[in-house]
Amino acid sequence: MKIEIGQRAPDFLMFDTEKAPVRLSELKGENVLLLFFPFAFTSTCTAELCATRDDIAFYQNANAKVYGISVDAPYSLGVFKKEQNLNFQLLSDFNKTVSESYGCIHDRWGMELKGVSKRSAFIIDKNGIVQYAEILENASEQPNFDAIKQTLAGLTQIN
Repeated sequence: MKIEIGQRAPDFLMFDTEKAPVRLSELKGENVLLLFFPFAFTSTCTAELCATRDDIAFYQNANAKVYGISVDAPYSLGVFKKEQNLNFQLLSDFNKTVSESYGCIHDRWGMELKGVSKRSAFIIDKNGIVQYAEILENASEQPNFDAIKQTLAGLTQIN
C-alpha cells in the first residue's frame, strides 16, 4: 500500500526499547515524525539518527514526537540507542507489519535479506493525517530533512 499525503495514517502498535507499547492513535494532538531505517549500527542509519538527535530542539519546538523505526529487535535497538545517545524513541517493527502498511519495505535487500524497512520519512499531523511522505529506494540516501522541517514549520503555524 502506498501512503499518500492527505490520507489518514495507518494506526500501529509497536514496542520501544524499554518494551513499552506505542500506539499511533494515542498520539493524537501531536505532530509525529516517523523515520523508518534499514538497520541499527550501519553507517547511513547512524548518521541519519545522530543528525536527528542533534536537531531534537527543532522537533520539540514544532511539537513533534520523533520515532525511529526498524525491523531490529527492541533489545538491539536499545543498545544502539544507548551507544549513540539518541534522545528519541526507537520502535521495533520486528514483525514487519508497520513497514508493510506504510509501503516502505524491501522484498529483497542486500545479502538476499527479506523484509527490511526502506529508509522513509512520514509526518503525521495532530489529527492523524499524513502531511509528508518520502520513501527512498537507495538505502545510502537520507530523507530530505529541509523538506521535513519546512512541513513541520508549516504545521506549527497552523496550530
